[in-house]
Amino acid sequence: MDQITLSGVTAVGHHGVFDFERRNGQPFVVDAVLHLDFSRAAASDDVLDTAHYGEVAECIRGWITGEPLNLIEALAVRIAEDVLQKFPVAAVDITVHKPKAPIEVEFGDVSVSVRRARQGQS
Repeated sequence: MDQITLSGVTAVGHHGVFDFERRNGQPFVVDAVLHLDFSRAAASDDVLDTAHYGEVAECIRGWITGEPLNLIEALAVRIAEDVLQKFPVAAVDITVHKPKAPIEVEFGDVSVSVRRARQGQS
């Protein structure tokens, strides 16, 4: 299966379990890997025959900046399911990074990853 990788979609969101996270917001970064067959797009050379990664990026940004959720796990699943519903992909991998998570020890990043696929795809 061919793939499109979209890395580092960044926006400020208000997700988190703490009041200050919801009030102040913080950056969230999302990576997406779209799994699809490029055969048709390669033959036609037409963006309509593939997943338009600019539109996927806007979809992701909408979830980051949208209604606050408690968990980045919930955010990742919602993004993956929405991409799968809206775009012609067989499967999608989503990683949500929360680089400014309120953790009391020094850390580089925290992230969660999910994969969602159409029935019969993996």
